[in-house]
Amino acid sequence: MPIDAVGEPVEQERAEPHSGVPGTVVLQISLIELLTQIARRKRLIGLSVAAGLLTGIVLCFVLPVRYTATTRILTPQQAPPAIALLTSSSAGGAGGLAAFAGQGLSLKNPNDIYVGMLKSRPVADAVIRKFSLVAEYGAKDMTAARRKLAMRTSVESEKDGMIAIAVTDSDRNRAAEMANAYTDELGSLTSRIAVTEASRRRLFYEGQLKIAGAALVEAEARLQQVQQKKGVVQPDAQAAALVEALALLHAQIAAKQVELHALETYSTERNPDVELTRQELSSLREQAANMEQRGRAPGFRDFTLGDLPAAGMDFLRAEHDAQYRRAIYDLLMKQYDAARLDEAKEAAVIQVVERAIPPDRKSSPRRILIMLVALAGGLFGGCCLALLSWWGELVRSDPSREEQLRKLSEALFGGPQF
Repeated sequence: MPIDAVGEPVEQERAEPHSGVPGTVVLQISLIELLTQIARRKRLIGLSVAAGLLTGIVLCFVLPVRYTATTRILTPQQAPPAIALLTSSSAGGAGGLAAFAGQGLSLKNPNDIYVGMLKSRPVADAVIRKFSLVAEYGAKDMTAARRKLAMRTSVESEKDGMIAIAVTDSDRNRAAEMANAYTDELGSLTSRIAVTEASRRRLFYEGQLKIAGAALVEAEARLQQVQQKKGVVQPDAQAAALVEALALLHAQIAAKQVELHALETYSTERNPDVELTRQELSSLREQAANMEQRGRAPGFRDFTLGDLPAAGMDFLRAEHDAQYRRAIYDLLMKQYDAARLDEAKEAAVIQVVERAIPPDRKSSPRRILIMLVALAGGLFGGCCLALLSWWGELVRSDPSREEQLRKLSEALFGGPQF
């Protein structure tokens, strides 16, 4: 009588009702008997293990040898922009604090941006063309070459803040050159597009500066025409003060509008810098409205626009417009220079920390791992074959089990039953 794993005698098989269904066969097999049957078929298991080892050996020599080269880069770090200093000087300490707070709210992980750029199609196409990978990979078109290159390239953001670029290739020298080519193409791509907030600000102010420059040239041309037509008009000091005050106030309003629009391009509505700029713009508009309504310059209570000679009104209007346009142009120039400074500072921070070199050792195939997997697969397959062989013998020795298996086969593969 067989003995189970705990040493209790059990019956090898017995037929008894199960769940109320008569004729159900319950098979009880001990662990020792199971191991005994496997041991009796050790030759079959040995052949399976030998076949697995042979397959592993063949794979070790058939699989191509590949090398992996890795380069690491350091992405730009967030820093307070120069425009914050400009805001601080023009709006006081509160403006500077709001600018820094807005900068903190808009912080993002720069690694995500640069990882996406390294995986982009322009970078991949540049690497493919540089190393003629369409012919090297045997690809029929650029799409297939991009897919194969992506399978052999790994771009990961590491915990220490750096980005690791690993390229696998059959040639160790080419693997290192391709990894370094990714960093070169990343530099070329970042120089063509606006990646940081400073770059976007620079592009925005550049466009506004062109518009303000054209308006300034037009205003100066009108002033010159008035001087040539009416002669040189010299209003007194009070009129000049009034014109200058109005021009400066309108220039500040226009500059605040431009600054608010620039902030809204990369900030949210709840950004403290945006809210502060809106409050300052509202205050400046209120001051301008009061001054235009009273028609007086600050410091001259008894002097209004109506006191100006009629002959000098055209000159004063033209001069006011020219001063206003020049003030706008000067303010935009300061902001544009600050954005250029921030952009140059951020672009210069991109550095290659670890340049790729030809690897000394291959990365694949891993022959020891392949042999271990082949050995384990052969052993597992041999045990399965041994158990199947034993099960076949049990079925053939009992006609009732053979009949049940036949009915099961008909139910599974013999078509629908109604």
